[in-house]
Amino acid sequence: MKSVLLIGLGRFGQHVAQKLCDLGHQVMAVDSNEERVDAVLPYVTNAQIGDSTSREFLSSLGIRNFDTCIVAIGDNFQNSLETADLLKELGAKKVIARASRGVQEKFLLRNGADEVVYPEKQLAVWTAIRCTSEHILDYIELDGDYSIFELSIPEEWRGKTVLQLDLRRKYGINILGLRQNGGLSMSITPDTLLDGDISVLILGQQKEVQRCLRI
Repeated sequence: MKSVLLIGLGRFGQHVAQKLCDLGHQVMAVDSNEERVDAVLPYVTNAQIGDSTSREFLSSLGIRNFDTCIVAIGDNFQNSLETADLLKELGAKKVIARASRGVQEKFLLRNGADEVVYPEKQLAVWTAIRCTSEHILDYIELDGDYSIFELSIPEEWRGKTVLQLDLRRKYGINILGLRQNGGLSMSITPDTLLDGDISVLILGQQKEVQRCLRI
């Protein structure tokens, strides 16, 4: 369980708060808007109404006690930048900040942020990849070359085993798991049969996955 300081409770921040709650983490939520703070009370351990650009206010939160500080401010980049900088000055162990443009990402990394999330860019990439094939259900980029894809089974794969498909030799693609009825099985052997109402998780280079799926 992690202790997380979440600053900025717009739509993005609220989704982050809900997911952190689902994962069982302790969350201190902060926003200058009382209604936004009230909206996340069911999902957080504690909440404060305050100005995150105030050194005095941030100091009162005990910044060094949090494992991670997330700056999710989306409507005022100046406040986001100042908050990230102050957090690092006050001894934050790790600062993750939200950016909505590439130039913001650069400034945040230079002024306190250890990592930057860029929701619009990441969603745009996901959408572009997702729409390139009817079989791609989900997609996670690991680096510039390798990604994990969740696929509905192409018709030509049905009724074949992992060994018969031989995706590793042909395309350098590894089958990681199968999802069925909401459950995920990672017990994959050469004799695993691909059939029925299932989806498959594969790991490989994007260009090889595209070649395999004839994209």
